[in-house]
Amino acid sequence: MEPTNFINPSIEVLGVLIQEPITTLTDFIVTIISLYAFYRIRKHPVKNRVVAFFKWYFLLMSIATFSGGVFGHAFLYYFNEYWKIPGWYISMVAIMLVERSAIVYAKNLISARLSRVFLFINAVELITIMALSAYYLSFKFVEFHCVYGFLVVVFSFHLFIYVKTKNSASKVILWGVGVLATAMFVFNYPIIIDKWFNHKDFAHTIMAISSVIFFKGALLLEDPPVEVNS
Repeated sequence: MEPTNFINPSIEVLGVLIQEPITTLTDFIVTIISLYAFYRIRKHPVKNRVVAFFKWYFLLMSIATFSGGVFGHAFLYYFNEYWKIPGWYISMVAIMLVERSAIVYAKNLISARLSRVFLFINAVELITIMALSAYYLSFKFVEFHCVYGFLVVVFSFHLFIYVKTKNSASKVILWGVGVLATAMFVFNYPIIIDKWFNHKDFAHTIMAISSVIFFKGALLLEDPPVEVNS
């Protein structure tokens, strides 16, 4: 249940009511970091599908967090709950791209058939969760997709890659997943410091840190690695 007594108090700026101002602000921090990462990766000399997936992940995540801040928090009173869905969908597609990046990055370590199976499951899971989140209008399905995408797919593939190849990019991305898992824990526990810095704000702050780590990992991605001889 949402701890309503710890939601940020509303404020007025130039006569405009803003709900959950710190939650909105921390969403925007993730937006800015994601836009910067998109810009830097777009200029990155390495051009392949794996890097491209991360590039579009950051662009979509910037849109999703901006949408979440505006429609899901700051001005929810003006819109309605259904305005949250576009941001949810965009974030889910963004996470799907990171999943596909991990699967494609492992292509030299698994069979082509198995890679196609994982990519198919990736698409089916996304469509299913999108349908459920819209039907039930519940953020819990978005959270499930995030947990499944990062903790099951991305973590498992990059751990597999790192064990097989000692790849530096996979090592950094694993750290990013670990930090993001902390954000998920903080959000769902929930860990609340104050009404002006609640579990949402805390989780968004940790998400911002994980975004920086993912960005650093994405810059290290080159051609898919091959197994290191023992």
